[in-house]
Amino acid sequence: MSGGIQIIGKSTTVVEHDGLTVHETVGNVATKNDNVSLAVVMVTTPTCEPWLTLYYDEWMYVMEGYIELVYNSNDSDADDAEKTTTTKTLVVKAGETVFIPSGSRFQPIFPVPAKYIPLCIPAFSPERCIREEDGSDVATRLAELHTAVTTSNENKTKEEEEEEKVKDNYDDITTIYHMCRSSLYEQAKLTKSAYFPTTFVQDGHFTHATAIPSTLLSTANHFYLSTPVDDPWICLELNRNVLLERCGIVTIFESPAPVGQIETNKNWNMICPHIYGGLPLHVDGVVMNVYTMTRSIEDGKFVSIVGLVE
Repeated sequence: MSGGIQIIGKSTTVVEHDGLTVHETVGNVATKNDNVSLAVVMVTTPTCEPWLTLYYDEWMYVMEGYIELVYNSNDSDADDAEKTTTTKTLVVKAGETVFIPSGSRFQPIFPVPAKYIPLCIPAFSPERCIREEDGSDVATRLAELHTAVTTSNENKTKEEEEEEKVKDNYDDITTIYHMCRSSLYEQAKLTKSAYFPTTFVQDGHFTHATAIPSTLLSTANHFYLSTPVDDPWICLELNRNVLLERCGIVTIFESPAPVGQIETNKNWNMICPHIYGGLPLHVDGVVMNVYTMTRSIEDGKFVSIVGLVE
């Protein structure tokens, strides 16, 4: 029967929360398939998801009702200095299919009862769908299901699993962000030397980064809140392709890691780009933008990244 027509799995309820139910029919849980996933989603009462960032392509076919997708859009016709970000809403009605490319950040809203079919390539997994929330029953349930699948998958050798981890480096993500003290950045620029975080060696010889700007403030307040308020911080917008092609510095997307002695938040389920090397600031194109970070004088909290996260 190998390779022939056969039953390979069955529908599995992976989410049942606040009037939203997801029945996976193809994917990591239902069929042990990481290449593609297919599900039937039913919404019985008005609800919404948190903001999501996808690292897979997704097609949504709406069968009943309608859904709203809220997303941010840049004015691509304007000059860089005049570009503005606006929030838009796309209404997808019954009978319509919407395409959401990998790397998109959006929020699904369900104003009315609805039913739709999402198709994801590669397959949905918690690591490829970043949920902007502090932790929920949905995230916990999905993490448990996918952890169980990984643990029980006896068909993959350790070598195959390691090979998949190396290949799964999110080649389509080119813009990443790193937060640092302004003084260290200026010193590296002045001496035309590579910038290294102070915990570079302790952390595993890599530079921490993120591909999702909206997570920067919560990350800064988790790891860097105890730093002096009068020691300014900045956020660097980096070109991952330039780091690789001109400097030979590899970026790999991995689970969150501690910074120095500070552990990660146990509720984080994001995947983070780790830059395996320092930042050669003197190489043209490595740093695309430098943003000023602001902090509260009262409690030292990071409150904004001017021009990026307000």
